[in-house]
Amino acid sequence: MNDQIDYLKVRAALGRITRREFIGRMGALGVSAAVANVMLTNAVRAAGPQKGGTIRVGIQGGGSGDSLDPAMAANATMTQIVRLWGEPLVELAASGEGLDPKVAESFTSTPDAVTWTFKIRSGMTFHNGQPVTAEDVRATIERHSGEDTKSGALGLLRDIKSLSVDGDNFIVELNQPNADLPYLMADYHLIIQPNGGNDDPTAAIGTGPYALKDAEPGVRFVFERFDDHWNGDGNADTVELLVINDDTARVAALQSGQVDMINRVPPRTAGLIDRAPGVKVHNKSGPGHYVFIMHCNTAPFDNNDLRLALKYGINREEMVDKILFGYGSVGNDTPINESYPLHTAFEQREYDPDKAAFHLKKSGHDGSVLLRTSDNSFPGAPDAAALFQQTLSQAGIPLEIKREPNDGYWSEVWNAQPFCTSYWGGRPTQDQMFTTAYLSTADWNDTRFQNEQFDQLLIAARAELDQEKRTQMYADMGALVRDEGGLICPMFNDFIDAISDRVAGYEEGGVGYELMNFYAPVQMWVAA
Repeated sequence: MNDQIDYLKVRAALGRITRREFIGRMGALGVSAAVANVMLTNAVRAAGPQKGGTIRVGIQGGGSGDSLDPAMAANATMTQIVRLWGEPLVELAASGEGLDPKVAESFTSTPDAVTWTFKIRSGMTFHNGQPVTAEDVRATIERHSGEDTKSGALGLLRDIKSLSVDGDNFIVELNQPNADLPYLMADYHLIIQPNGGNDDPTAAIGTGPYALKDAEPGVRFVFERFDDHWNGDGNADTVELLVINDDTARVAALQSGQVDMINRVPPRTAGLIDRAPGVKVHNKSGPGHYVFIMHCNTAPFDNNDLRLALKYGINREEMVDKILFGYGSVGNDTPINESYPLHTAFEQREYDPDKAAFHLKKSGHDGSVLLRTSDNSFPGAPDAAALFQQTLSQAGIPLEIKREPNDGYWSEVWNAQPFCTSYWGGRPTQDQMFTTAYLSTADWNDTRFQNEQFDQLLIAARAELDQEKRTQMYADMGALVRDEGGLICPMFNDFIDAISDRVAGYEEGGVGYELMNFYAPVQMWVAA
């Protein structure tokens, strides 16, 4: 009988017989339907990646005002979307070490790291059948680096002197050396589009493994596998994204089988969810951090003593315990942690209501401080705001909390209002993190940090090949952000995903964002 069972398992795993036929034949052999289902799922997983079916993702972070222009991607939903339909020149390797080629099959630089040449992969096509050229690449980077652009990658590209094309080569000449330039080109905003997206940046036509077929921003997106993808990536025939910003509803959708995977599992309930049948919770540490951000150029936050009062008025350990429930670590008002190779540890800033009161008095500020928050900023953000309110009160600092609607938070509140809750997923290198969010000219400088010394150090570090000196430069930059900036970083969060056993292929480890750096819908497959 065992031989018959094994034979049926192989045929079912290869798709030669349907699930119903398998269960029926197993029943004839005396195997219950429940046991047969488990056998089939295990057999499919063991058989490796399978093509076909639909993978459904319940994702947090989207809103009705989201744009399909990759330059404007500013939340988890839009990052996941661009991962499906588009590709940059290169991508951070899954291991977290080095880069994988995408639109560019290779890259080289001059010895001084001033001129970089990217060889564009031959034979690639966009979803519309148009061949990919080096000119498309040049036009893409030019659109994101132009002075009128609103691209989230603008800060990364400001040091470009010229862009040119020579046959299949795309050439970037910089004003000064930058050994990290290829890592900057891996930014998820820099999706290569026909004519750089200048004709219609929202057309969502790229080289990715899936083509967009239906889009309702803030609600639902449907993708179909692109059969002419250069690498054959993508296992499911269809990927469907459902935007579910409410934590409880997102978890319920997974447990009821409405979706196959979700991001941002609430830390409070992650352990309970992991014990539910048919669901597995995965978590990993990394550079992601949950934050309170102040605009340094807007009263009353333009006073550094007030900023220090708020920094000393937060209890980081309590916030990690009560908001992250063990799924994270204590922050120290800098965006860099030990996940970065050139990290330098600072003396931990502790909760000190007396120091908070001292700096409040020194600032001369009188009255409350308004903080805006939403569940859409990070899981548990309103609760984190309430904890902050309690600890500040012990220093005599009244905090007023305004809970904003989830929809529109990333367009109307973040990077617009002077004090709010937010999150950062981190970046592959310190240069990229600092350049994206703290360089004075960065479009995503959401704390309005303007520091000439910081800018000079950042530019100088790019050309410094001595690792010891470069490490010290980054330490000096981190100290400036910590002591003079508008960032309150109480905690580094684990990325917590939950996956149904209907799909297989989840890979642990690596760095990046949630859902396998948002490649889970591409690399996983339907197993049941």
